[in-house]
Amino acid sequence: MNSGTFGVTTGIKPVFYRLKDAKSAIFRNIVVMNLLKKIHYKTVLFHILFWIAVWFFFYYFFSYNSDDTAYVTWFSSFLLPLTIGVTYFVVFFLIPGYLLTRKYFLFALYSFYTTVFTSYIIVLIIYGCLIFLLNFNIAIMPPMGKNFYFILILVNLVVGIVSFISILNHNFKTTSRNNELQNKILATQLQLKEQELHYLKRQIHPHFLFNTLNTIYGFALKQSKQTPEIILKLSNLLDYILYQVNKPRVSIKEELLHIEEYIGLEKIRFKDTLKVEFTQDIDNEEMQVAPMLLIPLVENAFKHGTLAEGLLKVEIIVSVQNNRLDFLISNTFIRRESKVPEGGIGLENIRKRLELNYKSNYQLTHEIKGSWYRSKLEIFNLNIWNNEQSNSLPDR
Repeated sequence: MNSGTFGVTTGIKPVFYRLKDAKSAIFRNIVVMNLLKKIHYKTVLFHILFWIAVWFFFYYFFSYNSDDTAYVTWFSSFLLPLTIGVTYFVVFFLIPGYLLTRKYFLFALYSFYTTVFTSYIIVLIIYGCLIFLLNFNIAIMPPMGKNFYFILILVNLVVGIVSFISILNHNFKTTSRNNELQNKILATQLQLKEQELHYLKRQIHPHFLFNTLNTIYGFALKQSKQTPEIILKLSNLLDYILYQVNKPRVSIKEELLHIEEYIGLEKIRFKDTLKVEFTQDIDNEEMQVAPMLLIPLVENAFKHGTLAEGLLKVEIIVSVQNNRLDFLISNTFIRRESKVPEGGIGLENIRKRLELNYKSNYQLTHEIKGSWYRSKLEIFNLNIWNNEQSNSLPDR
C-alpha cells in the first residue's frame, strides 16, 4: 500500500513541476512582450544613427595626418563604447538623480569620479592599441590618437552635448506638463464656477416660490376672486424662470418684464397699501445681463419694507447707458431696535452671482437715509465678465 502510494506520488511530482515550469515560461514571455511593446522603435533607431555619427566623428579627427585606417577604425571603435556608457550614465543617472534634484555637491563629486574613471579607461585604450595594434611602435601612432587631453575633451564634448539636449528636453516636457496641468486646473475651476452658478440659479426657485405661494395661500384662505389672476401671473413668472434662467445671458428687456410681473403680484397682495414707481431709461433693450440678477433686490424691498403712514412705497430706477447698468431700489423702512434687516438667501445669492459673473466690475451698496432703505447696484461694463480682482460687499 505504501509502495503504491509512493508510486503515485512520484508520478505526480514531475507533472506538477512541469506545469509550474510552463507557467513560469508563459509569465516570462508575457513580461518580455510587455517590455518590447514599451520600446519606442523610433527612439532606438535614432540612438543607433546618432552613435554611428559619433563614430564617424571620432574617425574623422583621429585620421588627421594619418594613413593607418585600420588603426583609426579600431581606436574609434574602442572609444565609442566608453563614450556611450559615460553619456548614458550622466544622462540617466547623474542628471535626474542629482542635478535636477538640486543635489549639486553630490552631482559635482560623482561627475569628478566619472571624469577620473573616463581618463583611466582612455589611458588603457591608448596603451592597449599601442601594444596590440602597433607593437609598441609609437612613431607610427596617429598624432591625435596619442593626445590624452584631446581624446578626453572629445569624449566629454559628446557627453556634454547629449546632456545639454537632455536637460532642454526635460525642461520642455516639464513646461508642457505644467501648462497641461494649469489648463486642467483652469478647466476644473471653470466647471466648478458653472456648477456653482447653476446651483445659485436653481436656489432662486424655492426662495421665489416660497414668497409667492404664501401670497396665494393668503388669498385662497380669504376665497379672493383675485386668486386666479395671481396664479396666472405666477405661471408667467415660472415660465421665465424655467426657460430663461438656464441661459447664461438674457436681454435687459426680458429681465425688466420679469420684474414688472413680480410687481403686479405684489400690487395684488398689498392692494391699496402699496405705491410703486418704476422708472426705466434703456438705450439698448437687447443688452445682455445675467438672468434673475435684479429680482432678489426687488423681493428684498417688498419683504423688508414697512408701511409709513399706512403706505409701503417702493421706487425703482433702472438705467442702461453705454453698456453700464445702474439699478437703484428704495423702500420705506422704519428702523426698530437699531437693527438693519438681513437679506437672507436672496441677497446672499445675488452677492455670489455678482462675484461669479461681474467680479471687479460691479459695486453693490446699501444705506438707510431717513425713512428710506436704498440698495444700489452698479455694473460698470455689461460686456465684461469674470474679471480676476475680487470685491467685498456688505450683506443686507
